[in-house]
Amino acid sequence: MSYYSRSPPPLQHPVPTHPAFIPEPPSTPASPQGYKRFASSPPYAARTQYNPPPFQPIPNPQHQQIPDFAAWGMNDTTAQFGMHLGQTAVAAGQDYVQKNARFAGMIPVTMLKHHFNVSNSYVMHKLQLVIFPWRHKPWTRKVHRTEAGLTEWQAPRDDINSPDLYIPLMALVTYILLAALQTGLQERFHPQILGASATRALLVVLLDFLFVQCGCYLLNVQGTGQVVDLIAYGGYKFVGVILTLFAGLINLGSTIYALVFLYAFAANALFVLRSLRSVVLPDSPANVGTVNPASRKRRITFLFLEAVLQVVYMGILVRV
Repeated sequence: MSYYSRSPPPLQHPVPTHPAFIPEPPSTPASPQGYKRFASSPPYAARTQYNPPPFQPIPNPQHQQIPDFAAWGMNDTTAQFGMHLGQTAVAAGQDYVQKNARFAGMIPVTMLKHHFNVSNSYVMHKLQLVIFPWRHKPWTRKVHRTEAGLTEWQAPRDDINSPDLYIPLMALVTYILLAALQTGLQERFHPQILGASATRALLVVLLDFLFVQCGCYLLNVQGTGQVVDLIAYGGYKFVGVILTLFAGLINLGSTIYALVFLYAFAANALFVLRSLRSVVLPDSPANVGTVNPASRKRRITFLFLEAVLQVVYMGILVRV
């Protein structure tokens, strides 16, 4: 038996009868610019050759079209509704700012800052003046000259006769809380008591302010006080009202309650009479000789009428 050496036959690979199939990759919501998908591997030339994309200018945000939210799984109607809601909110905010700007033009912020420029010492001495105004002198307000050469009223912290808004505002809040406390102790409290007390207090202040303004107009008072000054003078009555409500809370009896109310009225009436005198009968040299005796008498009568009306205002406020 003989063996012959020979090389093995060449290997033969099977030839596929069907073209190779590569499944498509899953679709994505959006593909970045310049990315291109291939059903199969790209040719060598496509892998090595680089063609930079053409220059595209940045679009104007004002003329930018609404993006396609459907690619992110959002409904176009919902997306447009959200954008419309956002635009409406922005427009409402701009309108609110414009309205506040017009209101700030009517009452400047600097004026409000001036009337809230107080100190602890001023508050203590001012409360003492409102409750015990009998021996206080003088009642004239102080002025100072600015760097521009203009004369202005001194700030409340530097002049005890200057009206402020801090004490009237705090007294108003205290009055509302005391009214709610008194009704609660009488077992007739309701949340509407707070709103009713605040409304009653604001209406009384507004009525007092309108009476003073109309009186100054009818008497032809030149250079009447500022609106904020008159509101501040009318707000000091809450100090006497608070004292009266305290007297009712501690149950000192109807006689003591009536005496406290009468004293608070008399003190507030004298305070208003002496404070508004600088408005109705100013002592400036320009007004000396311009007010005849008959007009002066009418103005004094108006001041006494305003002082007497304080008993009506305070009587309305103490009935909670």
